[in-house]
Amino acid sequence: MAVQYTNRVGKTYYLRQGKTKTGKPRYFFSSRQDGKGEAVEYIPEGYEIYEHPENAQVFLRKIRPQLITDIEKQLIKKYANKLARSKRYRVDCKDEYITIYESNADVGNLKNTFGDLFKCASLRPGMTVDDAMSFLVSSADRHYTAMLRFRLVDKEQRTFTAERFCFRGSIDDWFFLGGPDRLRELAELYMPLLGTDKFFDSPYF
Repeated sequence: MAVQYTNRVGKTYYLRQGKTKTGKPRYFFSSRQDGKGEAVEYIPEGYEIYEHPENAQVFLRKIRPQLITDIEKQLIKKYANKLARSKRYRVDCKDEYITIYESNADVGNLKNTFGDLFKCASLRPGMTVDDAMSFLVSSADRHYTAMLRFRLVDKEQRTFTAERFCFRGSIDDWFFLGGPDRLRELAELYMPLLGTDKFFDSPYF
């Protein structure tokens, strides 16, 4: 049976193998079980499945050295879970970066539009209105945007800098906020601003 993976919006992909122009193997995921190429039954050595935080697209990529520790990743996830509308945020680690992505869906409007519908609809046993809303939001939240990231600048001292993405047309790039400092201090300073107007003020303090 081919390797298969179901992404966060419930779409299942199947791992296939083709060849490059030079004859080397090329791996890709297809939404069709009988798509192009040959079915791959095992993840090739040195590779891993990666779901892109922005759009839930699924890739097979070479395993990268883990520069961010599990403790550091869990620390940022903990702060993200404390945020209002915490389900709007996803945390991703890649190379020396811990990046926080924000959903483009307007959860408030979704609740206003579908709240009464859920209250009147017959939910499955044990399912609350909040559970139903979470399912709706997760289905709608296909697109996320990178908003805030922490960059590891000293592997020995474990210090980071903080950056936010600037959406001004003349810039559209990452904007330095502060550091280097301990990850916890930077997280306490900048993560509570996510989802607020103050997040886009610079400098913040």
